[in-house]
Amino acid sequence: MKNTNPPGLFDDQYLLEKLTKLKDPLVKLNEHIDWNIFRPILDVVFNKPQNSSNTGRPPFDRVLMFKILVLQSLYSLADDAVEYQINDRLSFKRFLGLNSSDRVPDSKTIWLFRETLIREEVIEALFYRFNETLDQQQVFAKIGQIVDASFVEVPRQRNDRDENDQIKKGKTPESWKAQPNKLRQKDCDARWTKKNKMNFYGFKNHIKADLGSKLISTYAVTNAAVHDSQALETLIDLDDRGQKLYGDCAYIGQDESIEWCGMRSEIHEKGTAKHKLSEAQKASNRQKSKVRAKVEHIFGFMTNTMKAMYIKTIGLSRAAAKIGLANLTYNMMRCVQLGRKINAVMG
Repeated sequence: MKNTNPPGLFDDQYLLEKLTKLKDPLVKLNEHIDWNIFRPILDVVFNKPQNSSNTGRPPFDRVLMFKILVLQSLYSLADDAVEYQINDRLSFKRFLGLNSSDRVPDSKTIWLFRETLIREEVIEALFYRFNETLDQQQVFAKIGQIVDASFVEVPRQRNDRDENDQIKKGKTPESWKAQPNKLRQKDCDARWTKKNKMNFYGFKNHIKADLGSKLISTYAVTNAAVHDSQALETLIDLDDRGQKLYGDCAYIGQDESIEWCGMRSEIHEKGTAKHKLSEAQKASNRQKSKVRAKVEHIFGFMTNTMKAMYIKTIGLSRAAAKIGLANLTYNMMRCVQLGRKINAVMG
């Protein structure tokens, strides 16, 4: 039978209370994160004359717009999809502090906001602003670090061999230059690579994770063909002095960089046909693997919950922005799991 009763005045409130009882994760996220820690960076970006406008409707609050990007990252939503979901879902509105009658940013506004952050190269700054707050509140355990990398795939390009050869040399195929629309859809930064007899196309998310907290300390984004070890110098620094560094055998041969940072190497050892590992080395590797496996929890959450290992984007700058936002969103969700409330530190 069709329900003919008109909507009640408190229907939304009752529904939100029910969502809270069902453990809406966005409620916890709002409870644990002081979003205003990001406002100074956003204000610097959007107070620039080229990024502000005095015409038309008043702009949306910058922190609200940033929270929309976090929603996109957490739920793997495109611009059109997140606009629809904000209009449709009370839980999204509550997370953003919007009432049912409030104006919702459209997909073009969301796209423009993200593009501005990419152009101003501040996604990484937002990530490190959050980590700076974590550090001030001593959330990082700093008993050891784990380095690893994971592929982040993008839509595969259908290029011929000659076009791929030119791209690898850093050139743009001549036939594309005469077709601007086609060129905009071509990714000249993503690369093919093979691992365990499987082909991957896209980029790599290189991370250094804090052993005790399983938070991402630093990250770097490269094309998929870059070897894991090549990003190590970007990930570790003198602030890691005295800590153990765990990593798989891809990081063999980086002793000089590890020693320069004052870290103690716990990199997996690898035997050869001529020099097989001793029983003691095999036992050491097994022990290291138990520790190193913790990084898989990070990539597992990003793969299964956030669906962050496949992105629909073109070019390194946009891919780096998406991956950086995914790393930041993971750290936020991890803080919720740890039960740590992250507030701005005064003074």
